[in-house]
Amino acid sequence: MDESGAYKEISPILTDIPRFEGPAEPIDTWRPAPKPLTIPRVNLVLFLLTLLTTTMAGADSAGAFVTLRAPLQSLINLSAGLSFSIPLMAILLAHEMGHYFASRRHGVDATLPYFIPAPFPSLFFVGTFGAFIKMKSPPRTRRAMFEIGAAGPWAGFVVALLAVILGLKLSKITPLDTSAGGLNLGNSIIFWSVARVVLGVDPNAVNVDLNPIAFAGWLGLFVTTLNLLPVGQLDGGHVVYSLLGGRIHRVVSRLCWAGCALMVVVPYALGYDFWFGWLIWFGLVFFLGLGHPSTVDAHTPLAGNRRVMAWATVALFILTFSPVPISLAPPGPAQQQQQQQQQDPSQSPGINVMHRLPGAGVSDPLTRGLIFRA
Repeated sequence: MDESGAYKEISPILTDIPRFEGPAEPIDTWRPAPKPLTIPRVNLVLFLLTLLTTTMAGADSAGAFVTLRAPLQSLINLSAGLSFSIPLMAILLAHEMGHYFASRRHGVDATLPYFIPAPFPSLFFVGTFGAFIKMKSPPRTRRAMFEIGAAGPWAGFVVALLAVILGLKLSKITPLDTSAGGLNLGNSIIFWSVARVVLGVDPNAVNVDLNPIAFAGWLGLFVTTLNLLPVGQLDGGHVVYSLLGGRIHRVVSRLCWAGCALMVVVPYALGYDFWFGWLIWFGLVFFLGLGHPSTVDAHTPLAGNRRVMAWATVALFILTFSPVPISLAPPGPAQQQQQQQQQDPSQSPGINVMHRLPGAGVSDPLTRGLIFRA
């Protein structure tokens, strides 16, 4: 057989081998068989305990106190806290299940969410420290790392945004009164914008008594911000590592860590309001670690839609960020004297601050915002 005949009779198996031009993103061809979804007892118990403590917090903020000295009445009073606890738990659950299902999709062994109840009454007046999942195996690619890290914040954000919209529709607007003190909730760009549209007025030109559903939504946006901090192995750290690589992640992580301290030190030195919690996060982030473990394939960058979504996630952090998320404005002298006369000495003022102090309107849309008052 001559050479031309050999080419004519070449096997179609060889000619049908696909050819690729340029670098191709690796495909995870191996995935373990998905395990059946079973809820471990410890996860269920922690979920129920957190539902109880957040319901107690919501009831307390509504003035329906819960105490062991009156168990029957306390059980009845718990219903007053469901309008706060149910949306808050839904936001936290959506966030963690976003991580969980993304992990299963990429063959990463991950646990179901562990919810962390906060002892109530305590300084943690929302009744929970949040929730988390544990990844028992590392993601194989930066694409998998990004999708797992970003799925939680986006899922929680959607539910939080719905809670904010519904809660604002149920909130009360009263004339601006700057003589009273209150618990000021900081405005992020997106929270102020949604409030402006839903309420139909500038929320900083009036007093807005937030419905508990809206307050839960605000907390959901705040949780999204904290998780998207671009540091260490927080969700934002996963996104930055996947988008920009390990070297740039190390730089961004340390800058963010230093920024947590500067957001307290600089305003304090200049006499402006600040949130002391940033200093707590400065220590917490250092304790958790500033680095990020490498994926199996650490060199293939994000491409196409995944890269666009990564930058959109960075934008989500900016839109939900508030430099002073919580601040306490003391009441004026006349209001303070009146409150001291009406105060029940058997009740702790530190616990009841959310509904004992009426709100005061403020002017800066990014450092102070709406008022939570049940």
